[in-house]
Amino acid sequence: MLFATHLVVAALLARPTRLSSALVVAGAAFPDLVDKPLASLGVFDLFHTVGHSALLLVLVVPIALTGRAGLSVAVGWGSHLFLDALHIVVNGRPTDALFLGWPLVVPPDPLALPPGEFVVYYLWSPSFFLEFLIWGALAVVLARRYRARNAASD
Repeated sequence: MLFATHLVVAALLARPTRLSSALVVAGAAFPDLVDKPLASLGVFDLFHTVGHSALLLVLVVPIALTGRAGLSVAVGWGSHLFLDALHIVVNGRPTDALFLGWPLVVPPDPLALPPGEFVVYYLWSPSFFLEFLIWGALAVVLARRYRARNAASD
């Protein structure tokens, strides 16, 4: 999924759970803020490594147990991993979801596209339309908030 969509889903997820929107969004941003620069600098060949590894659960679970702030970050991080795995499976590359086990498991034929090239590849893929629905849900939420505010001020 595109970075902005991870942030939107995190914000939408925070509202009904009553978790900190800022911290859920920060948790959702974390995997890409770690992995994209590392791959761009040539530290790793893949764009889903350290921050996208489910093995981080050994750190994320204790953080989640520290209270609502930690839980907020953990929920955001988990939503990012879930959405990336979903996007990969929907696009017909289920073995690429093995990124979740990095470094113990590496996808056999990873896409390994830098962010700019990925966007071009991604346009009009099945997951692109799923992402389009997510942005539609955001539009509905924002429209409802706008109507509610205008009704309250009348």
